[in-house]
Amino acid sequence: MNIQPGNKANTGSKLAFLKLGGSLITEKASPNLARQELIEGIAEEISGVIEGHPDLRIMLGHGSGSFGHIPAHRYGTRNGVRSREEWLGFVEVWRAAGGLHRIVMDGLNKAGIRAVSFPPSGMVTACDGRIACWDLTPVKSALKAGLLPVVYGDVVFDNVRGGTILSTEDLFTHLALHIRPGRILLAGIESGVWGDYPANTRLLEIITPSIYAETFSKILGSNSTDVTGGMSSKVKQNLDLVKKIQDLQVLIFSGLERGSISNALVGGMPGTVIRADA
Repeated sequence: MNIQPGNKANTGSKLAFLKLGGSLITEKASPNLARQELIEGIAEEISGVIEGHPDLRIMLGHGSGSFGHIPAHRYGTRNGVRSREEWLGFVEVWRAAGGLHRIVMDGLNKAGIRAVSFPPSGMVTACDGRIACWDLTPVKSALKAGLLPVVYGDVVFDNVRGGTILSTEDLFTHLALHIRPGRILLAGIESGVWGDYPANTRLLEIITPSIYAETFSKILGSNSTDVTGGMSSKVKQNLDLVKKIQDLQVLIFSGLERGSISNALVGGMPGTVIRADA
């Protein structure tokens, strides 16, 4: 059953979710190395869009890349946290993810953006890896005020697993079902979804549930360490979402080229579009 668009306060098609992938904003094969210049350039793009399109509301999220995924893989944090060593790992992942988040927030602040952080570890409770409790009133209030709310992949407490990790896609899925954006923009390093991975010669412009059924075996995961799932997981998660939310479009594209993110925010269609069947 489709979820109908929300009321005017939810901003509908004037609300876009933008994720900056961990592979985009960090050197994912090098621990704790952020692409500082790129982050600041993206922040400037977002600032320009906000200035030129005052009616547009943006929800920003980012991955953890080489900051959070490496310790998360070492300790198996996403699968559960129970032993003393695993809780030490939980804190290590929290510290690493928070370190990158501060770099992102500093970049947004430098660009003059009125950004507000919403760390999941202090706001979200999970149940067996799924969001169970999250008061979204502060996030909605920030959007209504014209601020830029920022979330990121983070550890959370889980009443079944003890602790776990929620990816930005996990957070965006939950948010989308309650706040209902018109578009979700996933900026990474790939130009989109390749129909012939790993040869990468045929880019899929559109993926619908029926198209995915024909090509899913060729859409494989990430080559880098990624404990929250690679491209296949990303596509499947967002296909489920577009089937639930009427008229939602999800865009997977590269944020490496200057101007690509601002283009996507104002309605451009670089990369691969995921939408429900016509």
